[in-house]
Amino acid sequence: MSISTRRPRRILGAATLLAASALVLSSCVSNSPQPSSEGSATGNVPAAGSNTEEGPKVTIGFSVPAADHGFMAAMTDLAVETAAEYPDVELKVAEGTNDVSVQISQVETMINDQVDAIVLLPFDGAALTQVAQKAMDAGIPVINVDREFSTAQSSRVTVLGDNYGVGVSAGDFICAELDGKKDAKIGEIPGIDSLPLTQERSQGFKDALAKCGMEVSNRVAAEFTVESGERAASNLLQAAPELDAIWNHDDDQGVGVLAAIKAADRDEFFMVGNGGSANMMREIQSGDSVVKATTVYPAYQAADGVRIARLVAQDRALGDLLDIEVPREIVLYAAVVTAENVEKYLPTAFES
Repeated sequence: MSISTRRPRRILGAATLLAASALVLSSCVSNSPQPSSEGSATGNVPAAGSNTEEGPKVTIGFSVPAADHGFMAAMTDLAVETAAEYPDVELKVAEGTNDVSVQISQVETMINDQVDAIVLLPFDGAALTQVAQKAMDAGIPVINVDREFSTAQSSRVTVLGDNYGVGVSAGDFICAELDGKKDAKIGEIPGIDSLPLTQERSQGFKDALAKCGMEVSNRVAAEFTVESGERAASNLLQAAPELDAIWNHDDDQGVGVLAAIKAADRDEFFMVGNGGSANMMREIQSGDSVVKATTVYPAYQAADGVRIARLVAQDRALGDLLDIEVPREIVLYAAVVTAENVEKYLPTAFES
């Protein structure tokens, strides 16, 4: 297990991806209140400052799963690039791992090193809860990214994609495309079924379909990888000789899903993805693919986590909010990408 300070490796669209998070993070405060205008209804509320205003030097520990697919690689690269933007931040990056015991050891090393904050995207949120709580108890704020801990108290801030929301968005799109077809055959290919985020996505999908009188007829789980996506899709297609639509939970595993669809020579259905990869957006753009839409699950969550960790460690806040503290939870919006708006979202996409 190693922890090192890294310089950024540039990836396509990184600047645009980070700009997209400006809704919550583009302007944050200096701690110094500015004189308010006479007669202002907000009284002594500080004026917003720039997020680039330099503060005290802070060291941030960073640990995520292995960058073994495009989404996780983008998560890591964007976080490193973001830290490099700030001269007051030293980012200590632990080697990506899918071994829970190794990731726990990484966090314990960060605690022993007395870093000022930790950004942690756990391979398994429940398994990392105890060590995250240990860091919090040691006075080190933890920013929990993407996969939630078992208790909210184990982190200072949680940054999430809208898992329930992407399921709802996918279900709503399928309902609209099938226009009330009550006997529709709908397949679902989730990621790792044991993760709460997968369960939330499936619940959102189920709830959205129920509103238009539909339900999932065939469901086979994958594991967020190309290989598992191909295997799961092959099994699903064999079990369902006819389908109207498929929702695939992850665009990286979608590469394998598409390979299985091609091998089976099936095209009687359409597919909706999730993640917002450039691969899937190009499929949408082509007009001759089974992929008709994908939902955006932002790859800049960890980068936002670094920005938030910096502010929390420096005892600062989000300048555009009246709250003098950084919020406990930030949920990023899940847009639906279709042929009508793919040109807008393609520059922000990661490569699978």
